[in-house]
Amino acid sequence: MGVTTQPSTTIEDSKVTTPVWQVVVWDDPVNLMVYVVYVLRTLFGYPKDKATKLMLQVHNEGRSAVASGPREKIEMDCHRLHRFGLSATIERA
Repeated sequence: MGVTTQPSTTIEDSKVTTPVWQVVVWDDPVNLMVYVVYVLRTLFGYPKDKATKLMLQVHNEGRSAVASGPREKIEMDCHRLHRFGLSATIERA
């Protein structure tokens, strides 16, 4: 009897893509711009320049995606932003 081999499947052939999510911070009339920079630096470890750029996007455009990743991580990030009093939601990236 001969041995029959099956075609092998590589990881690349069966790669399952995980949807990427993002947390969006929304502009509000309550929080000061310096406070938003402080929160982004504290929670995400962003340097002052990056945190300021994101804050200005929130201020000028009304929103900014401040972090992305798997849903569980983004849900936690959103919750942490809420604890600091920022308006934030999650959405697919």
